[in-house]
Amino acid sequence: MFTVKFSAKALVEHLNAELHGPPVDVDGVSIDSRTVVANELFVAVIAERDGHDFIDAAVQAGAAAFITSASDPKARGSASALAVPDTMEALGQIGAMARARLDGPVIAITGSVGKTSTKDLTLAACGTVRRTHASERSFNNELGVPLTLANAPADTEVVITEMGARGFGHIEALCATARPTIGVVTTVALAHSELFGSLEGVARAKGELVESLPRHGVAVLNADDPMVMAMAERTSAEILTFGLKSGDVRAANIELDDLLRPSFTMITPNGMFPVDLPIMGTHMALNAAGAVAAAIAAGIDASDAVAGLAGAELSPWRMEVVRAPNGLIVINDAYNANPTSMRAALNALAQVQASDRVAVVGTMAELGEEGKDEHLAVAAEAAELGIRLIAVDAPDYGDQAVHVLGRDEARSVLGDIGEGIAVLVKGSRVAGLEAVAAELLAASS
Repeated sequence: MFTVKFSAKALVEHLNAELHGPPVDVDGVSIDSRTVVANELFVAVIAERDGHDFIDAAVQAGAAAFITSASDPKARGSASALAVPDTMEALGQIGAMARARLDGPVIAITGSVGKTSTKDLTLAACGTVRRTHASERSFNNELGVPLTLANAPADTEVVITEMGARGFGHIEALCATARPTIGVVTTVALAHSELFGSLEGVARAKGELVESLPRHGVAVLNADDPMVMAMAERTSAEILTFGLKSGDVRAANIELDDLLRPSFTMITPNGMFPVDLPIMGTHMALNAAGAVAAAIAAGIDASDAVAGLAGAELSPWRMEVVRAPNGLIVINDAYNANPTSMRAALNALAQVQASDRVAVVGTMAELGEEGKDEHLAVAAEAAELGIRLIAVDAPDYGDQAVHVLGRDEARSVLGDIGEGIAVLVKGSRVAGLEAVAAELLAASS
């Protein structure tokens, strides 16, 4: 439960806002009228939709106040109005206000692949011994980072934020708000490469995190990725590494059970510990190593961090493996896709005990000029692994895939599904293939 965190007086002073209505205190911040709870502050952000259109709904849901940039601001019902020139800028300023109240470590996580899973695992690694607050789902942009900070409970000891980039300077700006003391970089890979021009451009953007760390901070870097390790030269912070092949924290001797859950030995500077990870995929062992390294950097004993992994839960649509009542195995990894994560998911599918393995895939978006070649390479790898590829509205996978128009056709092409069949569902967010996974499980129940 939130305690009172923002007074109207403090908001007016910090945001240079005009108050219309009584000076109320608020408990937390929302930009979505559907999730507003009693006593929250609603910020009418203008993004894909104009938040001003939802002020009344937020007030009806219980918002005690709202921030607006309307030309004629007025209190609505029992909710006071705080008028500012730019509501997006105000949200960032509220995040900075909240950050100034935090005494403990702030962990920021970025990278081309594995950000959210590493965030979820870091929450588990820290949460057993420290009161830990982490960003929801993939709240990793100029909206999500300040919301994460603003909604941290008053007794929070560790905050974990995820940081994405859709251009140069984006992570630098997020760091100006969050002021992280620990920065984790998972990988540099072809993801959103059309925005950065090359892998070197991706590395430059992701490296803004380590450049923003204070001298007393810690940069947690993937020792298995040379482009990540090169970032060590871009920071004055301490360096702590993780990996599968090398690193200060390392996951070794990995074995998978029949539902792809990895067991391994976590090697740390403070000893070796057995791990049975409750989530699926060999690549999750790498993310777990990064999480334990981040926890160690936050001052948590390695044994406590490793123990916390046993209770880890991932955000939705990330390597969710379900065995349906009729024996069908569905791997729902549909949240997003790039060449690196697609190959990891295909290799996970190849390790499932099944007589028929099928991948229903969507486009890997924002790859720029290299996009077609990368799609063809993924299709070739699927064929080499003996995986049937069904491409939904994604012609770039070429002749080695069965091509369908729309999710309904994908379901019909799959035919009879049941015992002995394993299906991976994966694509970029624009493909919306999580619906295919849901339909498969519903039809198999």
